[in-house]
Amino acid sequence: MSIHPDITALTALLTEKSRATILAALMDGKFHTASELAYMASIKPQTASFHLSKLEENSLVICEKHGRFRYFRLANEEVANTLEVFMSISSPPEVRSLKQSSQLKRLENARTCYDHLAGRISVKLTTIMLDNGYIEKSNKQFIVTVKGEEFFNSLGVDIVGLSKKRRSFSHACLDWSERTHHLGGALGNGLFERYIELGWIEAKLNSREIVITDKGKIGFKEYFGLEVSI
Repeated sequence: MSIHPDITALTALLTEKSRATILAALMDGKFHTASELAYMASIKPQTASFHLSKLEENSLVICEKHGRFRYFRLANEEVANTLEVFMSISSPPEVRSLKQSSQLKRLENARTCYDHLAGRISVKLTTIMLDNGYIEKSNKQFIVTVKGEEFFNSLGVDIVGLSKKRRSFSHACLDWSERTHHLGGALGNGLFERYIELGWIEAKLNSREIVITDKGKIGFKEYFGLEVSI
């Protein structure tokens, strides 16, 4: 008898394409109805409800009921991190049309990873913060330096408040498209929310895609020295 955790239940859930698509859609960190997720997975609402029940039973998603509607979201940040790792070691998606190619390129450039920014831009921002000495990498964590505290405060990010949250503060999250780490945790979420407050980024409806606004192009250049071309 094995003394190790049984991962077969998890892998069995992920081998079903519709369930995997639903989980990928929930990587935007938002609550969605079964109907919305059915549309994103190109399946019937009843089928989506069946899959969501399985995912809820296995603690991968949580459900909140408001009136007659039920809303689903990933259970926690750990589930999102695990899915991101699975994506990073999986085969690239098969692109069959120009539309799919454009969508993939936009996702690879900037997207949500549960509640923080991911993609090429996030990796570049993380690299810039490392190069400028705002953060230092230690194993799977990023450590904020004194210089970093000044920088984040100037950006309007409450470092002290974020450090008090009951979650990982600034872990290194593996980016599935870039195959390297971006900044996650409470600090990654704090930066993401600040970018939204400043009008630098916008989230697309029912998509993980993040759009960099004109204000964002100016802001990322001014604060980080990052040229955003799209």
